[in-house]
Amino acid sequence: MDANDIKKILEALLFITEQPVPLKTLETLFDPPVPREDLLGILHSLAREYAERGSALEASEIAGGWQFSTRPEFAPWIRQLFKDRLTYRLSSSAMETLSIVAYKQPITRSEIEEIRGVEVTAVLDTLVERKLVRIAGRKETVGRPLLYATTLDFLRAFGLKRLEDLPSVESLTPPGAPAPSEALPAETLSSDIQN
Repeated sequence: MDANDIKKILEALLFITEQPVPLKTLETLFDPPVPREDLLGILHSLAREYAERGSALEASEIAGGWQFSTRPEFAPWIRQLFKDRLTYRLSSSAMETLSIVAYKQPITRSEIEEIRGVEVTAVLDTLVERKLVRIAGRKETVGRPLLYATTLDFLRAFGLKRLEDLPSVESLTPPGAPAPSEALPAETLSSDIQN
């Protein structure tokens, strides 16, 4: 099978899926196997072709896999077409909580509440229900509280390939505002972002 046939197969697979398809999954579909580097090259070539022709669609690596999506500039028309469907908006408290989970994960409810200064049980329940946050285990401490972390749906919703693609906390600080290290207690700061 030549590269052009493989590209057509990959294009068809990405077109019909609703979730990003991991490279590992794509590797299992070919017999004889196609080397990972070749698959990646073909996927990048497919993405370039769509970009070069100015298509409304783009093939992109997102949330640990590959997927077709529409370009952001077409969002107003897509929203208009699907205006009758239920859309979810997150409140500012939900966005704050989600941000804390994203940057500090895995993190307990009480640690989030310490940072935010308010109770977050209902907000966490909403984020879990919307599949943006998941229970990632229990902390090995007194009471063994639940640990929370983000999901693949979080990555998809924010257009991220992986957690490391989040902007740095420092880049989000407005000019003149205290540095993150001054705004939060030292014990709550963590540069480790884990899955």
